Amino acid sequence: MSVYIIAEAGVNHNGSLELACKLAEEAKKAGVDCIKFQTFKSKNLVSCSAQKAEYQKDTTGEGSQADMLRKLELTYEEFVALKAYCDKIGICFLSTPFDFESIDFLNTIDMPFWKIPSGEVTNYPYLFALAKTGKPVVMSTGMCEMSEIEAAIKVLCENGTKQIKLLHCNTEYPTPFEDVNLKAMQTMRDTFDLEVGYSDHTKGIEVPVAAAALGAAIIEKHFTLDRNMEGPDHKASLEPDELAAMVSGIRHIEKAIGAGDKAPSLSEKKNIIIARKSIVARVGIKAGDELTVENITVKRPGTGISPMKWNEVLGTKAVRDFDEDELIEL
Repeated sequence: MSVYIIAEAGVNHNGSLELACKLAEEAKKAGVDCIKFQTFKSKNLVSCSAQKAEYQKDTTGEGSQADMLRKLELTYEEFVALKAYCDKIGICFLSTPFDFESIDFLNTIDMPFWKIPSGEVTNYPYLFALAKTGKPVVMSTGMCEMSEIEAAIKVLCENGTKQIKLLHCNTEYPTPFEDVNLKAMQTMRDTFDLEVGYSDHTKGIEVPVAAAALGAAIIEKHFTLDRNMEGPDHKASLEPDELAAMVSGIRHIEKAIGAGDKAPSLSEKKNIIIARKSIVARVGIKAGDELTVENITVKRPGTGISPMKWNEVLGTKAVRDFDEDELIEL
């Protein structure tokens, strides 16, 4: 089964429906499976006293989260139009709700699953509301202890969610490579017996490609039209050509993983006789001569007797004359 690749546009549309549609176009060109946005009413999401994260201060300056987020909202009507546009160009539309009003709205739009962000894993009323819809869930787990993930899964399962997938994640933008800890995917997979993927916030494309090699079922990565645009998430996002390179890398890794059996592949079978060796005459040999280490050796090609039969050949008599380099026959 192919890795499911989500292009996380988030709020990188900067509050513009036109930019959101352009992001969808570029994601489609890059070959992802899905583009994801964020749906919220800032008045429902943060209090007026909520401060920005350090990375948000670095990218948007001082001020409150509320002021920043108000500039990044799309209306519900614009989300309806954006969903229609994604359907038109043939890319799956997804958006994460960040408040109860947005859950109710997005539940009226045909989305394949809910994407729970890391910050909501400990939000019981939020988890309860999503579970009651019965829709599948993909949940990021940044900042989480295993016990918190277990508690969230319990809330979801006990209240209507039938299918859950987990994304390992680190909630720092960008994430230092030494804090990625990709092996945590295996820990969650083994502990919860659920499909696991990875939501990436590192710079570049190496880590998500590595996550695919380690068996991630889903890869999520932030992307933007231009990292120099104003806004909190652009700096930690891929640009379109980089997103396409990431998709290509993941698809190559999918093919390279294989089924696990060890046998010559179709592509390499033709090279067996070229790369391997046979037992040949080291010097001219007369019929009846004993074959010894002095008059036989091994050389390419591998069309004759395998050198693995060396001990079987030694001590036998030459069945005919052999010229130097001629394949030995028994």
